[in-house]
Amino acid sequence: MQRLFLPLLIVVAAMFAYAPLAIANAPFESTMLLVQKIFYFHVPSWFVMFSGAFLCAGASVVYLAKGSKNADHYAVTGAELAVVFGLMGLITGPLWARKAWGVWWEWDVKLTLALVVWLTFVAYLLLRRYGGPGSEKLAAGVGIFGAANIPFVYYSVNWWRTIHPKTTVVPTLGPGMRGTFWFCVLAFMLLMVLIIAGRVRLERQRARVDELFLELED
Repeated sequence: MQRLFLPLLIVVAAMFAYAPLAIANAPFESTMLLVQKIFYFHVPSWFVMFSGAFLCAGASVVYLAKGSKNADHYAVTGAELAVVFGLMGLITGPLWARKAWGVWWEWDVKLTLALVVWLTFVAYLLLRRYGGPGSEKLAAGVGIFGAANIPFVYYSVNWWRTIHPKTTVVPTLGPGMRGTFWFCVLAFMLLMVLIIAGRVRLERQRARVDELFLELED
């Protein structure tokens, strides 16, 4: 991965540099017009948020089952992705909602569940930071719980009455919008891969420094 890091970084930088041009050239949505273009950042950020949550949960299961420190590194990285990109989604959503719904925030089922999941991973990171010895295992349980709620967030628009668009929006995008949307999703997902590679490496180095510090104390 280290050999691929720099080429992938260049590709991701080029994609993000081109993304504003692609979004500007995408057709306007018939009712929301310009504000709908937030869609190209809002939805991909949730793709990464959900992926980070599932990474945290999967790695947490491995950590609890085998005690793998490497799995724990991936778990905390996934949680950080969930928090950062979830916050991006929670910021871009109200910007879009203000124009589409006339309010910044509505206690809609999907919005409320998304906020709860985001707060769960904030709690995960706080527990890791301030929970003391052994908090990694308790945090792992929190991460698994957070990811278990993701399907409810995604399918809530189909199960309950909600003002949020249903899951059928993306499959029904027009040709001009569809290509731009998936280009943005790919850019965000590749950025996620870069962040995971860099963050896990950093976490391994931090753990090694802690080990050396403990050896010096002994």
